[in-house]
Amino acid sequence: MMKKPNRWLFRIAAILVAAVVLYGLWQFLQPEGLPAGLASGNGRIEAVEIDVATKTAGRVEEILVNEGDFVTAGQVLARMDTDAIQAQLKQAEAQKQQAAVSVEAARHQVVQRRAEREAAVSLVAQREAERDAAQKQFSRSEDLASRGTTSQQVLDTDRARFESAKAAVSAAQAQVAAAEAAIATAEVQVINAQAAVDASAATIERIQAEIRDSTLRSPRDGRVQFRVAQPGEVLGAGGKVLNMVDLSDVFMTFFLPTEAAGRVRIGTEVRIVLDALPQYVVPAQATFVADVAQFTPKTVETASERQKLMFRIKAQIPPELLKKYIRDVKTGLPGVAYVRVSPDAEWPANLQNLVP
Repeated sequence: MMKKPNRWLFRIAAILVAAVVLYGLWQFLQPEGLPAGLASGNGRIEAVEIDVATKTAGRVEEILVNEGDFVTAGQVLARMDTDAIQAQLKQAEAQKQQAAVSVEAARHQVVQRRAEREAAVSLVAQREAERDAAQKQFSRSEDLASRGTTSQQVLDTDRARFESAKAAVSAAQAQVAAAEAAIATAEVQVINAQAAVDASAATIERIQAEIRDSTLRSPRDGRVQFRVAQPGEVLGAGGKVLNMVDLSDVFMTFFLPTEAAGRVRIGTEVRIVLDALPQYVVPAQATFVADVAQFTPKTVETASERQKLMFRIKAQIPPELLKKYIRDVKTGLPGVAYVRVSPDAEWPANLQNLVP
């Protein structure tokens, strides 16, 4: 009768021992907690994406790179067909040449009109001299007629000659005014012809810019991610040809709870450990801290609920380090970002093996 209770006691003791062993094993397998003043969050490596697109509508003539290729700033990535634009350029150059000829013709017209004005001015001087002579003759005849020493007919003739000379002066002066108006018209023609030359030159520059823009170049050092279009496709203005990542602007985005995020400042030291390369620690610094929580519980009435708010942090990898290892940089790699939220905190040994 006493064996049954002993058996139950033995089973209970065995269960307790097993529980203690499992708890100890679980504690042993748990990662070591971070020292005070440090915080961590999971994230992945990202980079600024750039779409290489056409400025104007056209047909893709050739694409010179493939997905995954590393490219440098200024490298030719693709070319658009420019046959139609080249024809427009020839037309604009012909129009410019024609306008230049018109400028020369208009300038010759100005020279001719100025010569005509000089002739008209000389004619005015001649007519004024004739008028002055006729006036003097008329004055003498008028004096002689008053003394009865000349006939009335001579007086009338001299008067008519004087009036005719005055009319001739007025006509010559009108010719000068007409010549000056002709000069002004010719000068306006020169201005218009020169404006046509300038307009043609501007058109040529615009077309040449379109031809240059038809050669698509890499804006920065980076890696091609996708070929969005293929040779022979017709794209509209702004049509995407390639997608690339800027490997000079690489960062990790991760999230921290309220207590830790509130202590992160711009420039705070961050160290990144990638899952693929756990033996290396990548230095970085915080360049962005979100002012609005990304993960928000349904209710935040209590302090404990407010601690669950998660804020996005962006840690930028130094450009000089990226430049040194630019061909080894790969986006999308997951890892952990460790943040020193307290300036006095010491980095543990496993976070001190910085990438040289």
